Amino acid sequence: MNLLTTPDLSHGLLELFNPPGLYDPSANGYSHVAVVRLPARVIHVAGQGGEDAQGRLSPSFEEQVGQALDNLQTALRSAHASLADVARLRILVVGHDEDRLGIIAHQVRRRWPNRAAPTCTLIPVPRLALDGMLFEIEAEAYAA
Repeated sequence: MNLLTTPDLSHGLLELFNPPGLYDPSANGYSHVAVVRLPARVIHVAGQGGEDAQGRLSPSFEEQVGQALDNLQTALRSAHASLADVARLRILVVGHDEDRLGIIAHQVRRRWPNRAAPTCTLIPVPRLALDGMLFEIEAEAYAA
């Protein structure tokens, strides 16, 4: 049985797991199912790109992914939440391929090292909002 649960995320509000009968997606940096126990504060974080605080965007895909995840953490902290509270990610990628998937999965595993990663949908796109923007990530989080 491939049941990966996460201990004590956001005071027991969030459980992430991979049910029997579905492949184990943890190598790709996500889980199949998120269960949120209500009541909880619901936090929606708009798409975060790889821009730094001054609006500069690196041409490197890997640097954009890392910066976007840093930006996501900053946004969550502003709402008194953390990555541990995230139930769902939506990722948009320009020029998606297996190499880029590997970069994303590595960065996600770094941010969620000892627990199951959130559920996630990755959507390849032809373009994002800004010239040179290659990666964008949205999140839904639930906190006490």
